[in-house]
Amino acid sequence: MSDETPTGLRSNLTSYGDPEFALFLRKAFIKGAGFSDDALDRPVIGIVDTESGFNPCHGNVPQLITAIERGVMLSGGLPLTFPTISVHESFAHPTSMFLRNLMAMDTEEMLRALPVDAVVLIGGCDKTVPAQLMGAVSAGKPAIQLVTGSMLTGSHRGRTVGACTDCRAFWGRYRAEEIDTEEITEVNGRLVGSVGTCSVAGTASTMAAVSEAMGIALPGSATPPAVTADRMRVAEATGRRAVGIATERLTPDQVLTPAAFDNAFRVLLAMGGSTNALVHLAAVAGRCGYPLDLEAFDRMGRETPVLVDLKPSGDHYMEDLHRAGGVQRLLLELRDQLELSALTITGRTLGEELEDAPAPFPQDVIRTREDPIHSGGSIAVLRGNLAPAGAIVKQSAATPALLEHRGRAVVFEDAADMAERIDRDDLDVDASDVLVLRNIGPVGFPGMPEAGYIPIPRKLARAGVKDIVRISDGRMSGTAAGTIVLHASPEAAIGGPLALVRTGDVIALSASARTLHLEVDDEELARRAADVPERPRPARGYAKLYVDEVTQAEEGCDFRFLQAVETRESVPTRPDRPSVG
Repeated sequence: MSDETPTGLRSNLTSYGDPEFALFLRKAFIKGAGFSDDALDRPVIGIVDTESGFNPCHGNVPQLITAIERGVMLSGGLPLTFPTISVHESFAHPTSMFLRNLMAMDTEEMLRALPVDAVVLIGGCDKTVPAQLMGAVSAGKPAIQLVTGSMLTGSHRGRTVGACTDCRAFWGRYRAEEIDTEEITEVNGRLVGSVGTCSVAGTASTMAAVSEAMGIALPGSATPPAVTADRMRVAEATGRRAVGIATERLTPDQVLTPAAFDNAFRVLLAMGGSTNALVHLAAVAGRCGYPLDLEAFDRMGRETPVLVDLKPSGDHYMEDLHRAGGVQRLLLELRDQLELSALTITGRTLGEELEDAPAPFPQDVIRTREDPIHSGGSIAVLRGNLAPAGAIVKQSAATPALLEHRGRAVVFEDAADMAERIDRDDLDVDASDVLVLRNIGPVGFPGMPEAGYIPIPRKLARAGVKDIVRISDGRMSGTAAGTIVLHASPEAAIGGPLALVRTGDVIALSASARTLHLEVDDEELARRAADVPERPRPARGYAKLYVDEVTQAEEGCDFRFLQAVETRESVPTRPDRPSVG
């Protein structure tokens, strides 16, 4: 018998007490599906099938699987598909984030259980890609990411529209009574031009881009739209490469190094990407043993201008970014700020891949560093007595005048309280106030929903108010815009200071100073803390597991028992660390 790790159908045998019988039985069953011994002796490439009738972002998965299978077979492998949980942002109650860790567990345990030599992870909608990367890192088997690709844009009365920045813009106009029911119904059928993920710099597009930047997905794979020939060719190439990483035993931990995460954070900032991606990258890095250093991330942000003219920070859509050269073109612009020696899933370094990248050509989507969309960093990390462990604001999508603001707090106890009062004409609020929504963090509203995008109170919207400072311990969609402070940590439900704010208190926000301060003295805050009631928690099931084990945003909202056992250096690496490459 060989001392080498078993591969193919000999790996991960079912425990019957007799390995040879287990293999005999396994082959007997699969031969019933018509497989020959020649096929079964080849490297087994698993393909994660995340198709679901409830997930239109993954509506092209059957076609992707066909292309992947073609690539695998062209390279001498045996492709076998298997299902996992598939989560869509708009078809998951209470929120898709509640199910991300469950999908990660599903992915990890299926990879551990099945006899696969490598796996192609087909993800797309917001939480699927981070869930798959988290699971693959923990499972430790060779894996390569393939995203489904963005949807096509639509057209409304001569104007290009796309989900979901325009969804929010039109809904805001409808709430303000600027458009009527007939038009909002009409535009509802125009915003999404095809299957695929959101066509702007939301979480799905951001995770696609950072996956390519980290090197866990093929160069050029992030931006081809879902229903294009380019997307199918990327899928075929991914299938081919999956056989290669199976042979080379190239596992995620060899690719997802501190240098790779540095490149991911850099691209997140340069594209004005989703704030949610920071949470997801923290979770993936945590599976590798690398804690997130918010201060280092903020320093990186200060030196990384927004270069991609993509909604919500700019004007274009993902299909425009693809035509402009995609992530590779952005990486070329950032080249001297990247860790070029980082290994990629191709087996070559990022620097080597960029040497062979298509030559730049004139376009107006990806700017030069001398002519950025926003020069101050897309995401700022805030500290203060309202967020001792940190909070963030996407300043590239905010109203500049509101980033330095001092105003009266108008407090909503939770999402239900906000829903009940936000549109009442007797709500005591004006445009200079600061809306505070608490108890929507990882524990307070299990799953940390995207309710941080607090609607403009209807009375203000009718008066023409387009933005107002908003603060919460929740998240918002990467497709959203506004002066919105998110992820205030620790959250209110576990004793964070957001629980102590009362309507009428004064809050001071300074993005330039990176501060978020409640102007109430410490003694008064201590008195208030003694009076905060304990909120009920789930008594059983997955919800109980979730609130008992979930971490805060800065740790990725992962479950503690799923994080790496050993902690290594933090990411992004400190700026004084010498650049490599």
